[in-house]
Amino acid sequence: MPAMSVSLKVEDVMVEDVVTVEAEASVKKAVEIMNKHEIGCLIVVKRGKAVGIVTERDMLRRVLVGARDPEKTKVREIMSAPLVVGNSKMEIEDAVKLMFEMKVKKLPIVDKGKLVGLVTLTDIARYQPPYY
Repeated sequence: MPAMSVSLKVEDVMVEDVVTVEAEASVKKAVEIMNKHEIGCLIVVKRGKAVGIVTERDMLRRVLVGARDPEKTKVREIMSAPLVVGNSKMEIEDAVKLMFEMKVKKLPIVDKGKLVGLVTLTDIARYQPPYY
């Protein structure tokens, strides 16, 4: 008898506890939040809505290399936008295709206009399905 194939959804592997930063916050504040949570990116929000993403790479390329002051530079000035998003009911394969097509490694998950999670290529690679 063939093995039953179970389709894996984004909601099965996404992180639901997404750390955010306000668009008007300083880059220094964003770095402090990232260090506190030991993470490499933050979802940028404006009036409660996800509007962008800021990563360690953004900070290196747009602040450090440009010799900008992290206390005066706002997150909105260096974030990547518009935000490429997926939804929690997407098949993992579709999420991976979207991430490769859009050249992103982190995919915020938005359902009905609300940020509900984040999935990264690392999360997907690390996922071990339960054994039955």
